[in-house]
Amino acid sequence: MPSRVEDILMGDETLFKDITVFNPDFIPENYLHRELQMEALAISLRPALKGGKPVNTVVVGSPATGKTTAVHKIFEMVAQKSQKVATAYVNCQLYNTRFNIFAQIYQQLFGFLPAGTGVPFSRIYGEIMKKLTNEKKALVVALDDVNHLFYRKNANQILYDILRAHEVFPGVRTGVFCVISDIEFRFMLDKNVSSIFIPQEVIFDTYTWQEIRDILDDRVKAGFYPEVLSDELLDEIVDFTNSTGDLRVGIDLLRTSGNFAEADASRNIERKHLEKALQDFDSQSLKNTINNLTDDERGLLEVIVGQRDDNPTAGDIYNILNENKPLSYASFDRALKKLEFMRIIDTKFTGKGKRGNTRLIMLRFNHEDVEKYLD
Repeated sequence: MPSRVEDILMGDETLFKDITVFNPDFIPENYLHRELQMEALAISLRPALKGGKPVNTVVVGSPATGKTTAVHKIFEMVAQKSQKVATAYVNCQLYNTRFNIFAQIYQQLFGFLPAGTGVPFSRIYGEIMKKLTNEKKALVVALDDVNHLFYRKNANQILYDILRAHEVFPGVRTGVFCVISDIEFRFMLDKNVSSIFIPQEVIFDTYTWQEIRDILDDRVKAGFYPEVLSDELLDEIVDFTNSTGDLRVGIDLLRTSGNFAEADASRNIERKHLEKALQDFDSQSLKNTINNLTDDERGLLEVIVGQRDDNPTAGDIYNILNENKPLSYASFDRALKKLEFMRIIDTKFTGKGKRGNTRLIMLRFNHEDVEKYLD
């Protein structure tokens, strides 16, 4: 008699019509509720299609608001419509050195990576620009999660290399799409970069409840067979997704719930499968969020977690933090806002203090859970 494990691994029946629909990098055919943003990106690219210079653009919005999908969609459309523009997409969380980023651009222009060793950066850079010159193409580079370049302190150099290429290679037309969640990045640019990087801004607002439902319902229809998920459970997934502000949560819950239902040999997703998926999500979400924090943000979170009695004020935390590691108040405030943006903490103005702007800091998670993942 086959074991339970063998049943799970070898079972032929499936609830999934197309499980790839729930993958993080899936690009949906129906890209809902982002028509205005797509039009704005098209306007940025339009001059390049007509022989001009592309418009530099900041694509800004909270995580999981469709920024990356929009860039992939518009680049795909450009490739189908015109031979006058070359596009390159780079995930700066994965590739964040000068050499690696231009190696990615090289690969997307030539179809293969340059040699990993023994090839100077200048040769790769020169071959990219010569190809653009010979083919009379403009280049638009999307730097996704560009904040990682600032963490490594090489953003200015990379932007300079792209945007001022025409100074070394006359006639080359280049532009950048900076995809980012933190709008403060622009104030970190050197003058010789900011003087030429004058972007238009395309804002991706957080999805509304109904927009989330429309998008998740579209994934359900594309990914599951009919009647696998009830409208009632879908609404509960939408409610939870809306509370987190992260569409990826809902997509992941659909996939995980389906997996748990299949493991039970169930013909549809039941409440117990969703509840199990929610339990699995809570621990993984906090862990992943903490793992992606910078050293300064982790240090700040450690101090906050250490204050167990009452909700401390921002001033109290800043003073404690500076006893061990001096930090400018601007850097402290930026890190604090990042923790709130990542929904690890909440802050509340008390109306007290010299200007009435004293803030209380409230941890959104159990202290022990946060400490576990910090360790």
